[in-house]
Amino acid sequence: MFERFTKAARTVVKGAVEHAERGGAATVTPEHLLLALLDGEGTRAADALRTLCPPDRRPALAAALADARRRAGLSRADQEALAELGIDVGAIVARVEETHGAGALAGDRGDSGRRSGHRPFSREAKTVLEKSLRVALARKDREIGDEHILLALTTTGGVVAEVLADHGVTYASVDTAVSGAATA
Repeated sequence: MFERFTKAARTVVKGAVEHAERGGAATVTPEHLLLALLDGEGTRAADALRTLCPPDRRPALAAALADARRRAGLSRADQEALAELGIDVGAIVARVEETHGAGALAGDRGDSGRRSGHRPFSREAKTVLEKSLRVALARKDREIGDEHILLALTTTGGVVAEVLADHGVTYASVDTAVSGAATA
C-alpha cells in the first residue's frame, strides 16, 4: 500500500513516527498522524487545515488532544457511556494523577528501548491508513495523498475525529477545501 503514497503522505507517516518518538509513545496513533499533518506546509492537507483550522486556533486543538490523552484517550461518547453507569471519569483521572502523577493515564511510558523509526502503528492508526486507501479509491484518485489521510481521520471516529469536528474540520469541510484547491 505504501508504494501508492505520495511524497506528502509518506512525510506524514514519517512525521507521525517522529511525534511518537518525541512523546515517548510505544506506538504511533491517529493523534500522531494528525500532529504530523499539522506540521505540513504546501500540501493539499496542509492548505485545507490552514483554511479550516488557522494557526491561531491550533493551540486549542493541541490542548484538546492533550486533555484526551490525559483521560487515556476516552472520547466524549466513552465518558458519557461510563457516566450512565455511574463512573465519573474526571474523578478517576484526578485520583490516578494524585497517586501516580500528572499524565499517568496518557500511556507514554518512556522510550521502551525502541530504536528510532521502529515504532509500530496502533490498530487505530493502521485503520486510518487503510481507510485513506479506500477514500482515495472512492474519489478515483490514483495515489494516496496527505489529504486522504486527513479525510480518513475525520471518519474513523474516536478522539481525533471528535477534536477535529469540534474545530470545524469534518469530512465535508475537508472535501470542500481539497476539491476547491484542486480546481483553483
